Amino acid sequence: MTAIASLPPPELRDCPAPAKLNLFLHVTGRRPDGYHTLQTVFQLIDWSDTLHFRRRDDGVVTRVTDIPGVPAETDLVVRAARALQAATGTKFGADIAVDKALPMGGGIGGGSSDAATTLLALNHLWGLGLPRAELMRIGLALGADVPVFVFGQNAFAEGVGEELTPVELPQSWFVVIHPRQHVPTAAIFSDGRLTRNTPISIVADFAACTNKFDFGRNDLEPIATAKFGEVARALEWLKQYNQQARMTGSGACVFARYPDARTAQQVLERLPPEWDGRCVRSLAHHPLAAFA
Repeated sequence: MTAIASLPPPELRDCPAPAKLNLFLHVTGRRPDGYHTLQTVFQLIDWSDTLHFRRRDDGVVTRVTDIPGVPAETDLVVRAARALQAATGTKFGADIAVDKALPMGGGIGGGSSDAATTLLALNHLWGLGLPRAELMRIGLALGADVPVFVFGQNAFAEGVGEELTPVELPQSWFVVIHPRQHVPTAAIFSDGRLTRNTPISIVADFAACTNKFDFGRNDLEPIATAKFGEVARALEWLKQYNQQARMTGSGACVFARYPDARTAQQVLERLPPEWDGRCVRSLAHHPLAAFA
């Protein structure tokens, strides 16, 4: 463990945990262990949860904020901190506060991003010095979306989502709508109607596409919209203003790209009051990318 004298100050505040959008999501197969093989492109956006960390010397990890419906012991934030302890043998602990802004069950990676920010921040705060690849390995055991947030940039993903290749994406503005409906990921992937044999693409296919926001499709979208009516209605509404509107992840959020903030904001101003919406900007890198 790094000497105490070389550690940073004992507190890190205002650590962002940004959301992601899946620009497309193809299910290419299913492994013998039941996990699905995927191809997708992850786009980071500037809508974030915010986490605060204070180092403890007694090894105790505590989430000091209440999150309704998420017991601390099952929270990916707490599990990520303890996984990092187990992997390194560090004697440090942490008090962790989480300011939730991202909707749960929205398909934008909120819990996974919180876990990744925890790994990045505590690797720094505890003076561990683990390389990014090791943090990604620890993160994969917590969830398939955790590694891309540790990876720290937009990526073409394969495998279960952990085989990552960086991609350059144009600066964009998005309208993201959450139809106030929770979509359990397991309910989508277990559905017998799910397409599981989409032909495999290569990174070059995506790179060569003139409009990268019109590449492929989301194979989970037909299942989610059939099962969850508000998701279907929100997507149909958004397609009035952009026919390329899509669902992200396994839902419930849907999104569309616009060339500038003004156009996106004009669409958002028409949003029906029964849904939540946000105008967000693309990110090229995770705000904590320098921590690993």
